[in-house]
Amino acid sequence: MTQGAPTVQGTARDPFFDNAKLLAIVLVVAGHAWQPLKDSRAVWAGYLFVYMFHMPVFIVISGYFSRTFSFRPQQVKRLITGVAVPYIVFETAYTLYGNAMDDRDNDISLLSPWYLTWFLAALFVWRLTAPLWRVMRWYTAVGLSLVLALTGAANEPGPVLNLDRVLQFLPFFVLGLVMRPEHWRMLGARWVRIAAVPVMAAAAAMAYWVRGRMTAEWVFHSRGWGELHVAWPVGAAMTLALTACSLVMVAAFLAWVPRHRTWFTDLGAGTLCAYLLHGFFIRTAAWEGWFDGAFWHTPTGQLVVTALGTALALALTSAPVRDLLRPVMEPRLDWVFHRREPAAEASPSVGAAAAAAHRQPSRPKSMTP
Repeated sequence: MTQGAPTVQGTARDPFFDNAKLLAIVLVVAGHAWQPLKDSRAVWAGYLFVYMFHMPVFIVISGYFSRTFSFRPQQVKRLITGVAVPYIVFETAYTLYGNAMDDRDNDISLLSPWYLTWFLAALFVWRLTAPLWRVMRWYTAVGLSLVLALTGAANEPGPVLNLDRVLQFLPFFVLGLVMRPEHWRMLGARWVRIAAVPVMAAAAAMAYWVRGRMTAEWVFHSRGWGELHVAWPVGAAMTLALTACSLVMVAAFLAWVPRHRTWFTDLGAGTLCAYLLHGFFIRTAAWEGWFDGAFWHTPTGQLVVTALGTALALALTSAPVRDLLRPVMEPRLDWVFHRREPAAEASPSVGAAAAAAHRQPSRPKSMTP
């Protein structure tokens, strides 16, 4: 494999994508660990900074690995077992856990994702729409996704499947769908890596400066303009500007992701486990007031929290944790599905597109955190 060229039509996993996902999940866990410490301006700035791009990284990669989705039976099966089943399990688990620990008294509703599970619901919806975006020209698909993002932010579609986030994050998924291997190679170019340094430095400085001038709710993409107390055209300008800034930061982040195997590459296969499990630790710490002590709000305490968040992310992506959760994350469900694909689906007559799909990386988790 040429350095910097992702493996899209081979059987081997490309270390670049596993490296990117592992580094991004560390930022996700650290960002959630920083939530109780946002009284510090530095922590608030770091929180805003990482929220600008850590989930867009996952969503762009998810879109890229959805390029061959065409509703083939095996693809639908993997979507159900790898996305729908974990969503049902963890949405139920988080609801019951919240009720027990925080007296939330919430009903179990699979139509209203809570906390971390919104991403799985969104991924399920996005992936179902992938064939539609793929038949469009790239500029039509990206343009329409931006229109839908603006519509979602303007009309506040409500809590059903967190459609506000589904629509507002949609452009990142569509962009991943229309990307090609050469685009990923370009991100590894020397000039891109050099340009990424001042870009991220400027973004960090801006995040520090905007405290008190902008609410962090903007980067969650979970609120409509009405809830953010703006209207057209300010809302549209903010939504488009933040989307553009996030894309630039995604590119800058990916430019410095190692293209070769590292000591943490194999952990990239377990990022979905870390994503879904770390919320139990973070919410327990918040509900139990573990970070109420003055020490945690000092620079030293904040560094300790960051180190603990990083260690938690690495531990939850480890092989033993993945093996433990395999019945939930990758259930076989042979009693539900056909033992084999119908012969018509497996025959050569399905054409080159289906053949390419067979050569995709064998693990479906490449499309998820």
